[in-house]
Amino acid sequence: MLAKINETVSFLISKGFGESEVGIILGAGLGNFTGEIEILAEAGYETIPHFVTSTFDATKGRLIYGTVSGKKVLVMHGRFHYYEGYDMQRITFPVRVLKMMGIKILLLSNIAGAMNPDLRKGMLMLIEDHINFLPENPLRGINYDELGPRFPDMSRPYDPELNWKLELAAKNEGIELKKGVYVAVQGPNLETRAEYRFFRYKGADAIGMSTVPEVIVANHMKLPCAAISILTDECDPDNLVPADIPEIFAIAVKAEKNVIKIWLRFLKDL
Repeated sequence: MLAKINETVSFLISKGFGESEVGIILGAGLGNFTGEIEILAEAGYETIPHFVTSTFDATKGRLIYGTVSGKKVLVMHGRFHYYEGYDMQRITFPVRVLKMMGIKILLLSNIAGAMNPDLRKGMLMLIEDHINFLPENPLRGINYDELGPRFPDMSRPYDPELNWKLELAAKNEGIELKKGVYVAVQGPNLETRAEYRFFRYKGADAIGMSTVPEVIVANHMKLPCAAISILTDECDPDNLVPADIPEIFAIAVKAEKNVIKIWLRFLKDL
């Protein structure tokens, strides 16, 4: 893995990518943030050594290096998911590359279903903690001490200081930012009524199919991170209706503008 990381970093440097302060992972369908970037270099995932290619049409699949609000950023326009058939180490490989490219913090976004009855579609939720129901762990296998410890602590997977700064940014922009627990599941099917009841009973406020693997790897490398979920549907098991996927992505696009405002304010004040 170390040789692959070094090869990828060398490739990116040769293509004009430079050291950055902030890494950002844009969730499925959440790509309008790229319009805020003064792009200095970019590369499609298919051209980057040891990156995989997303099979999800709503994801563009490119790595962008540039400037936003005066800060150098490395932005993943699209992520990889376990349901696409990739193992967790390949899914999270880009996080390790971003860290080796010098990022000091990692921001993530995703779309998720709201299970807490106090949450509604279109709202934003700052992830305070998570429950991992994915069947594989990205740290399984040989541990490389150069990257992180064998048994990394996960008592604060989402950095409290970053969360506080995001809350402040949202407040200053007049945007409501809820807080809650995110549960990650395998997918790609959505959940049954009984499963929604189970996960809500276990303490989850929202449910999705991403983010947790990247956060585990970030914590392994002692990389502070924070994540915002756009809540795109309401998962009330007593009033559950078939999921409308086009509507889900339409809600994500509409609500994304508030994520962008929060991130721009956050980066400006960083």
